[in-house]
Amino acid sequence: MEDKIIYMPCDTVEKFMRDAFVAAGVPAEDAALCANVLISADKRGIDSHGVGRLCSFYLDRIRDKVQQAVTNVEFVRKSGATAVVDGHAGMAMVVAKKSMEYAMECARKYGVGVVAVRNSSHFGRAGYYADLAAKEGMIGFCVTNARPAIAPTFSTQNKLGTNPMAFTMPSDEAFPFAFDCATSVAQRGKIELYGRLGKDVPPGWVIDVEGKTRTDTQGILADLLKSRAALAPLGGIGEEGAGYKGYGFATVVELLSCALQQGYFLSQLSGFAADGSKQSPRIGHFLMALNIENFTDLASFKKRVGDVLRELRAARKAPGHDRIYTAGEKEYLTTLEREKSGIAINTALRKMMLKVKADYRLDNWELPFTEA
Repeated sequence: MEDKIIYMPCDTVEKFMRDAFVAAGVPAEDAALCANVLISADKRGIDSHGVGRLCSFYLDRIRDKVQQAVTNVEFVRKSGATAVVDGHAGMAMVVAKKSMEYAMECARKYGVGVVAVRNSSHFGRAGYYADLAAKEGMIGFCVTNARPAIAPTFSTQNKLGTNPMAFTMPSDEAFPFAFDCATSVAQRGKIELYGRLGKDVPPGWVIDVEGKTRTDTQGILADLLKSRAALAPLGGIGEEGAGYKGYGFATVVELLSCALQQGYFLSQLSGFAADGSKQSPRIGHFLMALNIENFTDLASFKKRVGDVLRELRAARKAPGHDRIYTAGEKEYLTTLEREKSGIAINTALRKMMLKVKADYRLDNWELPFTEA
C-alpha cells in the first residue's frame, strides 16, 4: 500500500521540535538551535538527518540519561589559534556551534582557527557548522567520528563510523560551494530512512560477516549494532572500485576526531558499556575556519569560486542528461522548493510525532493529523 504523505510547513515542524526539546529539559535557546540544525537537513532534502531523528538520536538519549539536556561546553585548552573542548555528553549542536564560533573568532585574529572536541554526541549534519563560517566570509571545515559502521577494506567488521566531512566556501552565486558527505557508500541515516519507507537498500551498500552484500533494511539496522553487518566505504567493497580511498578518508576523520583531543575512538564509540548498558557515545569533532581576507579580498575569492563552478556546470553533458550540478546546488534548490511545499511527513514520522506529543505532554500542539 502506498504511504500517505502529509506536508507540514518547515517553520511548524521546527517549532514542534523546539518545544519537544524544551519539554525534555533542553534550555530554550539551545532547543531552538537543535531544532534549527535538524530542520536545515529536512529543508535541503537530507531527510536522514532531520525530524526523523528527533527521538532516536536526541530525546531518547536524554530520557535514558546518556546525554545531558543542559550542555556544559568546557574549553580545556586554548593556545593561539587552537582550542580543545570537552562537551561533557551535552547537546552536540550546542557544542559544535560554540566551537565553530571560537574557531571563527581566532580566524579573524590569526587567519585560521581550529577546535578539537571530545566527549560530544551526534550533532546533525556536519555542513551546518561549515556553513556558519562561509556566512562570515570564511572557509568552513568540519568532521566528526561516529559509532562503528564502516568495515575497513578486506574486513567484514564495522570499525569506523560513517565519519562525514564537510567543506563550505562562499561564492558570488546565490549559494556557496557546500560539500558534505559520509565516507561510506551510504550513511546509517539513509538506511534508517529506507527503513521508515519500508524499502530494501540497494546492493553494494552493506556487507555481511561473509563479505556478501545485504539489502534487508530492518535486519541490517539490527545487525549493525551487533557487528554482524557493516557499511561499505566510499568506492565500495574491496579494491576494484577504490574502496580503500573511502577507508582512508574515514580513517583521517577518525584521527582528527580523537587524537588531537585525546578522545574516544572506533569501538569505544558504540554507545554501550562492557556490561551492555547504554552510555554516552563520547564522539569527537574537528572544526576549522579559514579567513579568506588573510589571503585575498573576499569579492575576488567569491568570483573565482563562482567562475570554477560555472565552468564545471558548462561542461559537455553525458547522453541523457541536460544539467550538471555543483556541490550544494541541489540542496539550495530543494530548500527553495520545501520552503514553499513544506516537509513530507509519512506514516512513520506521524507515528513518531504523535508519540512525542503524548510523551512530552505537548497539549498546546494541534498537529494536522490525529493518527498515523
